[in-house]
Amino acid sequence: MAYPRTHNPFADEEEEEEQHRSSGGFDDPQERGMSEAERKQRFLQQEVMRTAKSAVVSSQRSLGLIYESEKIGTETAEEVIRQGEALKRTERMVDNMGKDLETSQKHINSIKSVWGGLVNYFKAKPETTKPPPEEPVAYQASSKLQNAMSHSKEHEDKYQASHPNLRKLDTEGFGASASVDDSSSNQNGYPANRQLRAAHQTLDNNLDEMSLGLGRLKNLGLGLQSEIENQDTSLDNLLGKVDKMDLKINKTNQQIKNLK
Repeated sequence: MAYPRTHNPFADEEEEEEQHRSSGGFDDPQERGMSEAERKQRFLQQEVMRTAKSAVVSSQRSLGLIYESEKIGTETAEEVIRQGEALKRTERMVDNMGKDLETSQKHINSIKSVWGGLVNYFKAKPETTKPPPEEPVAYQASSKLQNAMSHSKEHEDKYQASHPNLRKLDTEGFGASASVDDSSSNQNGYPANRQLRAAHQTLDNNLDEMSLGLGRLKNLGLGLQSEIENQDTSLDNLLGKVDKMDLKINKTNQQIKNLK
């Protein structure tokens, strides 16, 4: 299920809380034989469980949004790398044009010299062989960006698992961890209630994964910054070469006009 850009993933929790308050709590037949104190205790227990489940669902939604942001960041990084490759190809084309202009300048200088023209007329033309064209070097993006992309791509399966059906995540019983043996209830500071303990464990795992995901997003941002700075430098060099090329072309055109 796709969500609009203005969708608040946590709005549903507020609606659930409002519905819960308006319903006046829990209408359970088991409460009919309970005292007022027992009803309050049962209500508080159920309220704690509902809050724990809501926290788990919220963390899973947040985790899905982090995965989605990471996916967008990876796609942006790939586009930036393609842009760098285009800049590199353009720079090679400008360099080749510069070499062609140098050859044209030699011919013009030869034509301008009368003696040079006579000598060239009677002298046997040497066989000229063009050097083999240089093989284009593969573009190397920023190492920071490459490392960040490789780490993010390792978690693409988590993005596929969490999107777009974020609402269909199974939280009943808080997963397989709900069947944890009660003998370990006091370990790691988790509560004794099995389901509540499972909810806390799931929430802790989600928070840990959110922390790792935010770290990968940070590395993607730093990698993109490094790559863009490198491309800015390449673009400045390219503009400088283009300006010099423009001056050479204008000078060559003027020399050709003077030969007429």
